[in-house]
Amino acid sequence: MDSSLVKLTVQGVWTDASPNAESQVVLLQDEAKTSVLPIWVGTAEGTAIRMALEGIAPPRPLSHDLLRNITEHLGLKVAKVVVTDVKSNTYYASIFLAGKQSEVTVDSRPSDAIALALRTNSPIFATRDVLERQSPETVDPWLKNLDTKGLGGVA
Repeated sequence: MDSSLVKLTVQGVWTDASPNAESQVVLLQDEAKTSVLPIWVGTAEGTAIRMALEGIAPPRPLSHDLLRNITEHLGLKVAKVVVTDVKSNTYYASIFLAGKQSEVTVDSRPSDAIALALRTNSPIFATRDVLERQSPETVDPWLKNLDTKGLGGVA
């Protein structure tokens, strides 16, 4: 595996309690429980991720379910998703799709990549560079108030 990538798991989705906030926060953590990567997402995206985490199947396919169904129908496998960059507090991600004869990389919002990864049981990674740029000084004070039991005390 590429040593510049760190495997992450989704710890949960929380509503941003900041005044005037209309977003949710997806908390990703590395396996060693030494790094936390919070990614702010919209309410719809946070709900889609939460539903996947809780194993809730909607009565009709949501967008991420549709994308999973299309990739499966086309014989593609979501090999992994990677949070690749952060610029001006905006995160970037890629979805790696594997076919029988080739692999394709697709640009994605991290929220969509995470929602798809959870629905396809695919691994989630971030580059070391993205994690290294996530210092305690740059983490929003919101995380300080978060109940982080089981997160290794990183927040």
